[in-house]
Amino acid sequence: MINVNIPKRAINEAYLPHLDNNSRIQIYFGGSSSGKSKFVVGQRTVYRLLKGGHNFLICRQTKTSIRGSVATEIVKVIAEWGLSELFTVNKTDGTVTCKNGYQAVFAGLDDVEKLKSITFKKGVLTDVIVEEATETEFDAIRQLMRRQRGKVVDGVKKTLSLLFNPILQSHWIYQEYFAKIGWTETQTEYKSDRIFILKTTYKDNRFLEQEDIDDLENETDKYWYDVYTLGNWGILGDVIFTNWIVADLLDENEQYYLPEEQRTNRRNGLDFGFSKDPAAIGVSHYDAMKRIIYFYNELYETGLTNDLLASRVKAMVGSDTIVCDSAEPKSIVELNNYGVNAIGARKGKDSVNFGIDWLKQQTIVVDKSCVNMQNELRQYHWKKDAGGNTLKIPVDKNNHLIDGGLRYAYESDMIGGDSELVSNPWG
Repeated sequence: MINVNIPKRAINEAYLPHLDNNSRIQIYFGGSSSGKSKFVVGQRTVYRLLKGGHNFLICRQTKTSIRGSVATEIVKVIAEWGLSELFTVNKTDGTVTCKNGYQAVFAGLDDVEKLKSITFKKGVLTDVIVEEATETEFDAIRQLMRRQRGKVVDGVKKTLSLLFNPILQSHWIYQEYFAKIGWTETQTEYKSDRIFILKTTYKDNRFLEQEDIDDLENETDKYWYDVYTLGNWGILGDVIFTNWIVADLLDENEQYYLPEEQRTNRRNGLDFGFSKDPAAIGVSHYDAMKRIIYFYNELYETGLTNDLLASRVKAMVGSDTIVCDSAEPKSIVELNNYGVNAIGARKGKDSVNFGIDWLKQQTIVVDKSCVNMQNELRQYHWKKDAGGNTLKIPVDKNNHLIDGGLRYAYESDMIGGDSELVSNPWG
C-alpha cells in the first residue's frame, strides 16, 4: 500500500462512505452532473490502486467511446491530487499503472477479443466499472463477471459497478435490479448481501458551477426534468420514432445483413458541437427501393476543434460529401479548407417536422455498435402543453445524430424523392 494524504473535502459527502464499499454489484445512478463518474471512475479508482490489490477494467459499450472523457477521468484525479510521480499512463491505450504495479485498463464491450486477452502486470481483475451501463445488454454484464477469475489479495473483494442515468423503466437494468426490490423514487439507497444502489443528483455535487445548476433546475420538459434533473426512472409515451430496429449488419444470419462492400449508396451528415453538445457524425446506406436506412457508423464526441473534426470526418467518409448544419457556415468553410467535402443543409421553414414525417416512412436499421443513435431514438419525443396534450413539436434535446445523420444527410432524398408528403418546406 502506498500512503498518501487525500483530503476528504475533495470528495463529495454522498460518496465518501463508499470508498471501501465491497458489495459484489454496485449501482450508482441518478441525474446529470451528480459527480458519480468523477467518484467511481476517477477518485475511488485512484484510491484503490494506491491501496493495492485492485486491478480495474473500465468499460463502455464501444471502444471508440471509452477513449474520451471516461479514460481521462483517472488522469484528471491523479493531477488534482498531485500524484503524477506515482502513476504512469500509456499514451497508446490509456492504461494507468500505479507505482505498486496495480493497473486500470479500458476496453469497449464490442471488442470481445481484447476482453479475452486482458492481463495485468500484477494480480488479477478485481474491479469492473461500466460507464453508461444503459447502453449494454444483460449478457455483456454476465460475461464481465465471469472475467473476474483468480485468487485475490487477502481482504480484497471483487466488485462490479454500473453507472448511468435512468433513461426508461422498460430497460433491463430497471427490471433486473429495481423492479424486483420494489424500488420507489423517494429512495436514495438500497443494500442487501449482494447489491448496493445509490441514487444521487446535482444537489449532491458541491463542485458544480451555478450555470450548470440553473440549466438543470430550469428544464421545462417533464421527461428530461424527471430523468436528468431529479434522477428518476423515465416513462415515455410519445416517442417520435417507432420504425427502427437494432441489428448486427455484419452477421450473415441476420435479416438485415449488409456487408461493408454493399454499403455503396452512402449518406453522411454532421451536427456541430463542442463543449456541452457533441459533434455528431452519422454514416448510413440507403436502399431507396425498399425505403430502408442502414445506419452503421457514428461519431459522438465533445471538445473537437475543427482540425480534429476534419480528420475524424475524412477517416469516416473519405472524399464523400457530408451535409452539415448550415447554422455554422464558418465551420463548414474551415472543414473544406482541411480537405473535407462539406456542404450546408438547406433546412427551411417546417423542415424539422417535414424531415421527421419523411423519416417515419422509412425503416431505420441501426447497427448494434451505434449506441448513441439508439439512445437518441429511444428518447426523442414530442412536447406537451400545460394540460398534458401532445404537441407536434419535438423536444430539441439529445437529437444530434437524428439531425445530422438522418435529417441533414437525407435532405436531398426528401426534396427529390418519391415522398407522399405534400408540404415541402423547400418549395
